[in-house]
Amino acid sequence: MKAIAYYHSLPITDPASLQDIELPAPEPGPRDLLVEVRAISVNPVDTKVRQNVQPDAGAAKVLGWDVAGVVKAVGSEVTLFQPGDKVYYAGSIARAGGNSELHVVDERIVGHMPRTLSFAEAAALPLTAITAWELLFERLQVAQGQDDLGQRLLIVGAAGGVGSILTQLASQLTGLTVIGSASREQTQAWVRQLGADCVVDHSQPLAEALKAQGIEQVTHVASLTQTDQHLAQLVEALAPQGKLALIDDPKQLDVGLLKRKSLSLHWEFMYTRSLFETADMIEQHKLLNRVAELIDAGTLKTTLGEHFGTINAANLRRAHALLESGAAKGKIVLEGF
Repeated sequence: MKAIAYYHSLPITDPASLQDIELPAPEPGPRDLLVEVRAISVNPVDTKVRQNVQPDAGAAKVLGWDVAGVVKAVGSEVTLFQPGDKVYYAGSIARAGGNSELHVVDERIVGHMPRTLSFAEAAALPLTAITAWELLFERLQVAQGQDDLGQRLLIVGAAGGVGSILTQLASQLTGLTVIGSASREQTQAWVRQLGADCVVDHSQPLAEALKAQGIEQVTHVASLTQTDQHLAQLVEALAPQGKLALIDDPKQLDVGLLKRKSLSLHWEFMYTRSLFETADMIEQHKLLNRVAELIDAGTLKTTLGEHFGTINAANLRRAHALLESGAAKGKIVLEGF
């Protein structure tokens, strides 16, 4: 089967950083689906793994943790799907990625694809939808429902992949006042379209930017990028006993700053359930099915930002380069081999 992989961690400008290769077709385990990959999307985790994880000598490492496709075969213990089902999922970071014609994945982290979306539109959603949902409803413990409890959520980096779906979830499914941050006119307009009540520029001091909008404090913060750079401003902006959640990888984080206000810190990593095969691993299956229902009802929309064409090494290198530039809006999708 066709696949895109790397043998050495290299800068994305190097043609060998991602290569077109041939691999044997994988075999599904008892709880696995064998999926014919129709579309994929690219996430910051792809670039981080490529830059920092050196494969074993002579081994090819396949990236890609967002897939939309069709079930080709099922393992002996599979109960949730059957061949022919259209599915979407983010996979497991402990297994080979989905940048290949065929891919195996545990059924417990797979959802039925939204009926109203194309494969490309669906591929933009799984990883970011899972991350945003878990962050908002499980880590920050925000209640679903439109009751106005006087709570305000600041989303730092609201125009990115996770921010684009988190902004929608918060504005459509909760009573939160949603403040999104974005630094360019184009991305600020995107965040407003997604439902943010107001937008601030995170290239400026955030606490000051909020006050300029008449917002003295927020109760919740979802910090999706550059948390270490913004931390002091986030602590200043948070109300006493507020909650701070993050998904990025700050080089250092002075958690002592949170003590005076009794702020709580919450880390979201959507691979935790699949990595440790937790008892509640199937929650991601249920979550993705719920997101599909919301998409089909018109409550949420795909966060596809750019379509980069066929799934091949050259187009994936372009996608990685754009992600590494920090200028991506929404999700980058590739489709077909």
